This record gives sequence, C-alpha cells and structure tokens, in this order.
Amino acid sequence: MNDFNNLLLSKTDLSATQDFLNRRVFLRNGAAALSATALAGLLPNQTMAGPGDTFPNFPAKAKRVIYLFQSGAPSQMDLFDPKPGMKEHHGKDLPDSIRKGQRLTTMTSGQKNFPIAPSIFKFARQGKSGHWMSDALPHLAKEADELCFIKSMHTEAINHDPAITFCQTGHQLAGRPSIGSWLSYGLGTENKDLPAYVVMTSWGTGRPNDQPLYDRLWGAGFLPTQHQGVKFRNSGDPVLYLSDPKGINRKMRRNMLDEIAKLNRKDRQVVGDPEIDARISQYEMAFRMQSSVPDLTDVSKEPKHVLDSYGPDVLKPGTYAANCLLARRMAERDVRCIQLFHMGWDHHGGLPNAVKGQCRDTDQPTAALIADLRQRGLLEDTLIVWGGEFGRTVYSQGKLTATNYGRDHHPRCFTVFLAGAGVKKGFSLGTTDDYGYNITEDPVHVHDLNATIMHLLGVDHKKLTYRFQGRDYRLTDIHGHLIKKIMA
Repeated sequence: MNDFNNLLLSKTDLSATQDFLNRRVFLRNGAAALSATALAGLLPNQTMAGPGDTFPNFPAKAKRVIYLFQSGAPSQMDLFDPKPGMKEHHGKDLPDSIRKGQRLTTMTSGQKNFPIAPSIFKFARQGKSGHWMSDALPHLAKEADELCFIKSMHTEAINHDPAITFCQTGHQLAGRPSIGSWLSYGLGTENKDLPAYVVMTSWGTGRPNDQPLYDRLWGAGFLPTQHQGVKFRNSGDPVLYLSDPKGINRKMRRNMLDEIAKLNRKDRQVVGDPEIDARISQYEMAFRMQSSVPDLTDVSKEPKHVLDSYGPDVLKPGTYAANCLLARRMAERDVRCIQLFHMGWDHHGGLPNAVKGQCRDTDQPTAALIADLRQRGLLEDTLIVWGGEFGRTVYSQGKLTATNYGRDHHPRCFTVFLAGAGVKKGFSLGTTDDYGYNITEDPVHVHDLNATIMHLLGVDHKKLTYRFQGRDYRLTDIHGHLIKKIMA
C-alpha cells in the first residue's frame, strides 16, 4: 500500500502506476469471484433519481410488484378470451377482411390457407365478476373476483426475443434498462439485506425446450450496475458464491471486503469512474446476502397447509410453484420488484396438451400466491402482473384436426391480468372481434402497461429519466398513457 500511495502522490511515473493498477485489476477480479457475481443490490433508502426529482412523486398505491411473466406467449383464446362462434367456422380460412394484411411470421407466411382453430377448452363465468375463464384454470377461477383483466393488449414485435425485450425495456433492441432496474433506480429498497430487484426462472412442462431467456432481460443497461436484477438459481446456492470457501469465515471475509473497499476508493480518486461506487455497493450487498438469503429460502417452517396450497411442486427448487412461494417471502421482506419468468408457452403445435401442462405448472401456484398475500394483508400494497409478450392466432399453424392444433405469434391483441394494490377487482377492460384477431374497444399498448405499473408504485414515468450519451431516456421512451379505467 505504501508503494501505491507514493505513486498516487508523485503522479510522475504513469507507466509504473498503470502496471500497478493492472495487477490490482487482477486481484480485484479475484475478489469479485468470491463475492459479487450476480449479487447486485443498492444502498438502502435511495430516493433521488432524475435531476431535480424525488421519488415517489406522489403517494403510491403499491409498495412492490410481483411480475409473473409467462414467456412464450400464452394463447388468450384458450385461457381468457373465448370465441364460441368460431366452432361454426372450424377449418375455414381466415377472411381477408379480418386479417387486413397484417404481417405474418415466416413460420406461417408460406401456408396456402389459414384454417380457423376453435379452442378445445370449455369456458364458464367465474365469481361474482362473471369473468370468462377456461377449464384449464380451475384454481385461478376461484380468485376471479380479485383479477383485473386487460383483453386488448397489443405490442410492436412479432418474434419472441424482441417482444420480451420490448416488454422489459420499452425497446426491441437489447441494451436498455429493464423495468425492475428503473424501479430500483427510482425507488431504491426498503430492505438493506436484499436487492431491490430479484428474478427467478422456471421451465414449463408444456414445452420443456422453449425459447431461451438471457440475463440482459433484467439488466441495468446504461443505469448504474447495482440496479440490475439479481437472478436466483434453480439449484445449488440461490446465488453464486453465496457460501464461503473452505478456510474462510465471516470475520476474514469482512476484513477482506474492508481492504478491497480501500483499494476501490483509491481507484475512484484516480480514474473518477462512478461504477466503482457501484462495485463497492455490490460487494457489501453480497456480504449481507450471505446471511439474509439462506433465511429467505429456508421454507422448512412454512405450515403444511400453506405448502399444500401451492401445489405438489412447491418443495422442488426452480419450479414455478417454489418460486411463487419465494415471491411471497420476498414480498414480506419488502423486495421492491420480484419477477418470475416461466418458460414453455410457445405452442406452434400440440397446443391443447401443452396448455394443460403449462396450466398444471402455473394455475394452482398463482392462485395460492394471491390468496396467501391476501391472508397476510400484503395484497393491499402488492401489485401482481401476469402476462406474456404477445398473443396467439385464431388460425392453426400446421395441420388442424378435431383435437389438435397450433397457433402462431400474434402481436395485435392479447390478454394480461393484474391483481392487488391500485387496480379494480373483478374488472375487465377491452374487447376483441369475433375472431380474437383485432381489438375493437380500449386498445392498451405495452408502453401504457409499463407506465401504469410505475404509476401505481408512485412514479411518474415521464419524470423518471436518465441522461445517457446526451439524451434523456425513460422506460416508456416518448410514449405511454395511464390505463385510468383499471385503477381503483
């Protein structure tokens, strides 16, 4: 350290300084392997974000959001938006007057015709609200009166990766901050021992080898890196390097981090990189998570009736059911943004059986999460969002039979639902035509949904900005309108 200080003070031997710093980079990266991989968080009680703005801007309806992202695009007309009139048109070609020249994917653009595939599932009205729901969702049907449906969603992208990226970041191209990162940046965290933004993933049984997900989907983009989502793994330690190596105890780790922090602060004085502050914050969060995460993920003291309510997979790490239970436990600990990504909804063929598999994965745990939060008084300040990246076509991709069909991508209309803080219970917004192909009333864009999520958490989406490369950016770009009709 004396050599380093002398170099800093003299500022004469730049070559030697650089050589020393290069050696330090090596040592610093070694330390990072022990404590910081994927362990992003931020310092508690950070509320200053955009220039001159303090967040929340106004009283929030929700303290946190649990976003249940159904990756692969669930078929709205097989779950929530029934089109019974299509039975009379089974196998008939989709009329040009309905399609209206809308673009197709390369997977169906070469088909000679577009045969209409009525849903094989039965629908019934549920609860006092009378929501139409498929018989593939018997558990969620019991929570119908808690749900707020938007059946008139639409988006820009027609393929999965750009569409999911668009939902997460407001842009089809990778590189911008995710919605959870924006919320972390604007609102900070109320739990100093856990990150503001946590992500969990699960593979569905409906299509086990579905579209992949990339870590950039919950990345911080050009925001400081401590705002990126922390991904909990499906096996082993929930987070990499959570356990100390043999021969390392807490005191040793504490001393190590203190010395690394000293080096990083001196590095900050030399190079002036604000990311160094983020690195220090990440290391400290990593240290605290070594104690907080094992307690969070230990469900051994959960009552049997609670475990049973989430379904038979709840004790299998990495399943949607297990992740839903962890989401409730994170909500109790005031994690700001919790995202579950459940893959397997991309059903170009064999949809009936695949949807049954996906619903087996998700129906009971989703219903249990809502009920569990409500019973604990947490649904009052927790916003739940359920939905995918786009919808599905009424026409069949590939061969259509009486019992089997597939559906292609359809960005022009799809369904999501919300529940909990700030939204109307038992409410439905938007309608689609008899073919489920076009929106006929109250269109809602992805930007509108993101703007509304932020609003319910007390953030004006137009004011939460970040200057990057000479331009002010925000999640909704220059778009987005509040969906006032769904707000309680």
